[in-house]
Amino acid sequence: MPDFAKIRARAAKRKGGDAVLTSLLGPAPENAAVADITDDRILSTMAERVFAAGFVWRVIEQKWPGFEDAFLHFQPKRLLFQPDDFWHDLTADQRIVRNPQKIKSVRDNAAFVERVSKEHGGFGKFLEEWPGDDQVGLMAYLGKYGSRLGGNTGQYFLRWLGWDAFVISADMGAALRDAGLDIAESPTSKRDLAKIQMQLNEWHVETGLPYQHLSRILSLSIGANHSAEEIREWWE
Repeated sequence: MPDFAKIRARAAKRKGGDAVLTSLLGPAPENAAVADITDDRILSTMAERVFAAGFVWRVIEQKWPGFEDAFLHFQPKRLLFQPDDFWHDLTADQRIVRNPQKIKSVRDNAAFVERVSKEHGGFGKFLEEWPGDDQVGLMAYLGKYGSRLGGNTGQYFLRWLGWDAFVISADMGAALRDAGLDIAESPTSKRDLAKIQMQLNEWHVETGLPYQHLSRILSLSIGANHSAEEIREWWE
């Protein structure tokens, strides 16, 4: 595998210089800060990423105040006390996107958050304690015990919370293959995910960069060369 500096140099050249590239990476995440996020905000972020999956993100963002009201501000204990009629009525609630399966996932994830929170003194504390060099293991845990949190949804959930997460976009995968990593075009197998984690761990040690920055640099080093302004609009 090449020195990561070569990949970064290519990304910088595409974006008009290293200063522009650096401005697109965002602040370095701090996993320790996630410990202070309350369970209701954890569940809210979970739900937002679940509803945004396969949908227009901006629409979900614009409707989110209505989601907050409809789902009792995502307080897990309150939601778990609600009768079946409450959940049935949400399927006709115009304040939200009325997808029955995704509505059910909020109920399921409220139970998931509540259980993990009791075991660890807060769901955020659980995330803070998870080793930063084993995101793939955390993704597997979210996919197994959470509802609709597999694949990229779980990755975006971690990113949105501020956990130092990589997101395996199509461009990131293409950059890894271009660098010589033997992974599939859609790298979702345990084997491919393990390879990605191992390579990013190596580059993390080599560069001192957070995983989020490694992920973004890889994505910016290949594929359609969008302007910095477009990228800021998407990522910020």
